[in-house]
Amino acid sequence: MKKMISGKVREVYDLEDGRLVIVTTDRISAFDVILPTPIPGKGSVLNRLSQFWFDKTADIVPNHTLPGEPPPPFDAPEYRGRAVAVKKLTMLPYEFIVRGYMFGSMWKEYQQTEGFRGYPLPRGLRQAERLPAPLLTPSTKSSEGHDVNIGMDELSQGLGAEQAARLEQACLQVYARCYDYALTKGVIIADTKMEFGLDETGALTLADELLTPDSSRFWNAESYTVGTSPKSYDKQFVRDWLIQNKLDGVTPPPEIPADIAQATADIYGECLARLTAEN
Repeated sequence: MKKMISGKVREVYDLEDGRLVIVTTDRISAFDVILPTPIPGKGSVLNRLSQFWFDKTADIVPNHTLPGEPPPPFDAPEYRGRAVAVKKLTMLPYEFIVRGYMFGSMWKEYQQTEGFRGYPLPRGLRQAERLPAPLLTPSTKSSEGHDVNIGMDELSQGLGAEQAARLEQACLQVYARCYDYALTKGVIIADTKMEFGLDETGALTLADELLTPDSSRFWNAESYTVGTSPKSYDKQFVRDWLIQNKLDGVTPPPEIPADIAQATADIYGECLARLTAEN
């Protein structure tokens, strides 16, 4: 066994038998910077919520999770709820962002051009307004610096038209199912990021994390208002604190005050409780 990757949030270990173990930590990143202050319990929330969504969408597209508990030493108490055994995949060098609402980098570009990456969009859309239909807006993955948004034409050139179309269909189907479900729990999924790889047979496989507060924008449906930055169940709370204190993207990254870290932990916990509640 050897450690393969120490990412922004996850540690990845190779069991050297076709399996990996992913350990989700309490680290948090914002504006492409890993902050030094951990968020209590965050890793467990991300792991549990990802598994919830993987189970709910397994009939749409296969995912990388394997049954059973991860092997020793990942059965130790410090890994409980944070470690998962997964298939080893050949990862695609893209992130697949499904956007259902006008927000984030899309909103910034739309204000300047009334478009986004060549996608046809109506005029006059406002911040946080629902799009006429969800869009898949891929980006290139970058280990350093910012990811770069690209269009579907560029994705087709990189992966081939057939594979790009398959990915678009899978992403939009996963988003639609999870969006409809989350709305019954009072949560709007404004946008989300997905990652895919190919297994040993070449089958397209959903990987990494799925629909967590780290990879998605979750808004409170009851208080949602167009033209605002809606109340969220994700790391927007930390982003907003950094922006308000003019600390967004600075290096070395700042410590987060204890009350902000705990409030973030509470938001993540509420997100998990809302979305996985049986009633």
